[in-house]
Amino acid sequence: MKKILLPTDFSENSWNAIKYALQLFKNKTCKFYLLNTYTPVIYHVEYVLVEPSQFDMGDTVRENSVTQLNNFKTKIEKEFNNSKHTIETIAAFNNLISEIKDLVKEKAIDYVVMGTKGATGIKEVLFGSNTVHVFKNVKCPILAIPDGFTFETPHEVLFPTDYQIDYKDYHIKPILDIISPHSTRVNVLHATYGYDLSEEQEKNKKTLEKYFEKSAHLFQSVSNQTVEQGISSFQLKTPINLLVMINNKHSFFQNLFFKDTIKHIGFHLNIPFLVIPSKTNKT
Repeated sequence: MKKILLPTDFSENSWNAIKYALQLFKNKTCKFYLLNTYTPVIYHVEYVLVEPSQFDMGDTVRENSVTQLNNFKTKIEKEFNNSKHTIETIAAFNNLISEIKDLVKEKAIDYVVMGTKGATGIKEVLFGSNTVHVFKNVKCPILAIPDGFTFETPHEVLFPTDYQIDYKDYHIKPILDIISPHSTRVNVLHATYGYDLSEEQEKNKKTLEKYFEKSAHLFQSVSNQTVEQGISSFQLKTPINLLVMINNKHSFFQNLFFKDTIKHIGFHLNIPFLVIPSKTNKT
């Protein structure tokens, strides 16, 4: 059974990500955890030191969270009536990142699925700061769904890599689990600047070939292009339904997402994006 965490702030953006998850995993037995985190509008030391029940405002915020979670649960069960799926709601007095990290460990979560836009809805920032913090801090596969993206079966997956990773099951299994019910081709893309692959890179590439041997796959390389340019030019030739990257701190992923400030990311995506950590809580 897959365990999938669905953080929500009850926005249309988060509902869109929830719908994507329910459709993507419709043929798998899953337990979905519908999560909302809250803090009172006025949050100060006295609130923590004294019984929260003495502050009606805190109770009101919690009740609102619980009510909206139940409304979302009812909406899911009505629109996506699936006997393979069970849903549990969690209203947590915590900040979002800490709660996600705790639940990933406590519940052995397989995927976190969330929208890419924060509640502020700033159009220039495709990846909301919450999403980027989750990429950076949570050791679990994260599936980020762009605002307004309508579900498409992931027939074409793009997997850029620099072959600098010693690939293990926990890197590749999240990809295989997603593509296994579908006729999917994995396009492995390597951006090169004219240098031959090192011995280690060649070894890692062969490891990848073994992992994908039972799936349709294609190894490609682009010359003298940045990773962003390679992804963009590939999308022009082949419509991609899912982008996958491994978040390895020594790889181009870190340069792509964290070279600028957290709030200003120049890399824009209009397709779902699966981010797999280089290490998990179990490694």
